[in-house]
Amino acid sequence: MASSVYDPVGKLSLWVRTIMDIFEAVESRIACRWFLDKPVDPKIVRELIERAARAASGGNLQSWQIYALAAAPLAELKARVAAHIAGHDPRHDDAEYPIYPATMWEPYKARREAHGVQLYGALDIARDDAAGRLAQYKRNFEFFNAPVALFIAIDRKLGPGQWADLGGYIHALMFLARGYGLDSCPQESWARMHKIVRAFVKMPPEQMLFCALAIGYGDHSHPANSFRSPRAELGEFCKFFGFE
Repeated sequence: MASSVYDPVGKLSLWVRTIMDIFEAVESRIACRWFLDKPVDPKIVRELIERAARAASGGNLQSWQIYALAAAPLAELKARVAAHIAGHDPRHDDAEYPIYPATMWEPYKARREAHGVQLYGALDIARDDAAGRLAQYKRNFEFFNAPVALFIAIDRKLGPGQWADLGGYIHALMFLARGYGLDSCPQESWARMHKIVRAFVKMPPEQMLFCALAIGYGDHSHPANSFRSPRAELGEFCKFFGFE
C-alpha cells in the first residue's frame, strides 16, 4: 500500500503510509465520544494540521484558523469552562452562530432524534433522565478525555463558499487522523464557550469560533463508541441523470 500513497514532500512516515487507505479512513471515522488516556506525539499533531491544508479551497482563500491545545494549557482551559458550567446548563448559552435551525423539519428532525436515541441508549441514559443527559452534554467540555483539542475559527466577513471550504478542512483533518491511527470528535457545542475560548487563545475579534475538534486514541470499548449512526439510502439524497 505504501507505494500507492502520493507523498510529494516525503513527510508522511512509513508507518502512516501502510496503516490505512482512504476508503477505510472514511468508513472508519466516527464522532469519538471517549478517548484513551494516551498522549499524541506533538509531531503528529503538527503534521496532521499542516497536511489537512491541502483541502479544496475556492480561490485558494484557505479560510481556516486553528488553535491547538494540549497538556497544561488544555487542562487550564477545561478548568475555566468547568467553573463556568458548574450548576449551569450550557445548552442555554448563546453560540457564535445558530448551530441548528430554531425549528427542525423532516427528514432532519427524525434523523437527529434517532441519533439521540442511539447515543443515550448506548449509555443507558433514559429519555426522562434530564440530569444524565445534561451530564453527558457537559462531557463535550472535557473533550471526552482527548489529549489534544483544536479550536477552528473563520473570518466573520467570509461567506457561504468559505464556510464550505472550512468544512472540507475539518473533514480532511478527521480522515487524516484515521491515517495516523487516531480518532476525532467535531464539537460545535464549543461555539457556546466562545467568550472563554477567545480570551484564552487571544483570538482576534474578526474571527468567529466555529467548532472544536477532539483528537486522540479512541477507547472503542466505551459504550459511547459502540454504535454507528446510520446514513440515508442513496436514493434519498441523489438523483442520477445520464447513468443508464
